[in-house]
Amino acid sequence: MTRLLRAATCAAALALAVPGVATLAATAAEAAETTLRITLQLPMKSHLGQNLLLFKEEVESRSNGEIEVQIFDSAQLYKDSEVPQAVGSGAIEMGVASLTRFVGDIPAVDIFYMPFVFNSEPLVRAATAPGSSVRGPLDEAILDTGSRVLWWQAYGGAVLLSQDEPLRTPADIEGQKVRVFGKTLGSFVDSVGGVPTLISGSEQYLAYQRGTVDVGMTGVSGVKARSLWEVMDWITVTNHADIEFVVLVNEEFWQELPEAHREIIQSAAAMADTAVRDRITEIENDAYAAAKENGMQVHELSSAEVEAWRAGAQPVIDQYLAETGDLGRQVYEAALELRSSVSN
Repeated sequence: MTRLLRAATCAAALALAVPGVATLAATAAEAAETTLRITLQLPMKSHLGQNLLLFKEEVESRSNGEIEVQIFDSAQLYKDSEVPQAVGSGAIEMGVASLTRFVGDIPAVDIFYMPFVFNSEPLVRAATAPGSSVRGPLDEAILDTGSRVLWWQAYGGAVLLSQDEPLRTPADIEGQKVRVFGKTLGSFVDSVGGVPTLISGSEQYLAYQRGTVDVGMTGVSGVKARSLWEVMDWITVTNHADIEFVVLVNEEFWQELPEAHREIIQSAAAMADTAVRDRITEIENDAYAAAKENGMQVHELSSAEVEAWRAGAQPVIDQYLAETGDLGRQVYEAALELRSSVSN
């Protein structure tokens, strides 16, 4: 029994079991030959949710209704940590997961959390471009887990927040408690002399307000979303880590789709890839503007200051290269080549 047939059988069973569903199921079956269910842990109003909506509209329009896209936001079906397994196993056709959720199977994906490797927008755009020397090998590795990457969703760069003074060099962070949101970022803070403290995004405002931590770390969009100017004075534009999500489709399901449907989906995915990258640029620019309007000051690191941070974080890079094998070294060397070409 093919995956498409299994899906139809399940729909028929549901229609018989639930009163009132039979008519709806029959109508949907007549209207669409292919149904794509997508699980998302963020709300639909988020820029990732809006990006999925753009994809849905494009696919359904180009297919004249032959493909239906159903989006289940706010972790209705699966949490972020469950998405790779759910899509890879075929429990659901598509899903959105943070790239770091693959670090257990593919340690090399942590390249985007390596401190100051992709610390500018041009570098990030070059590295995340479809088929790039960094993204390409990672997409191929993810395919081995049973999921195909359709497109990447940008979530922005990480910055540091502080009181009274900016954080120009690692010396300014020494001995201070720093909010982090992942193991690798904790290793980075530890390597430059800080004390990493794992705090969720929803709890960081109170942590800064109460002095639970001395230094903040967040995506810059979070500064505006959470009004962090009320509890912090400075943004240091480090962009020391790049936060990425990936939109996945089950590979077995993908291969069973008609070629015409795959072409429509790929075309819409390419459009969504570009759109979300441009959107995060707008969001970050708006966040910086809002922060300044509300009294925050912004410090841009000089080249010498960036090098000081990179030198302090080198132990994290060394550990990454030791633990990620040939793939890790491949994408790291590709990142260095991009840095050289983009800088020039």
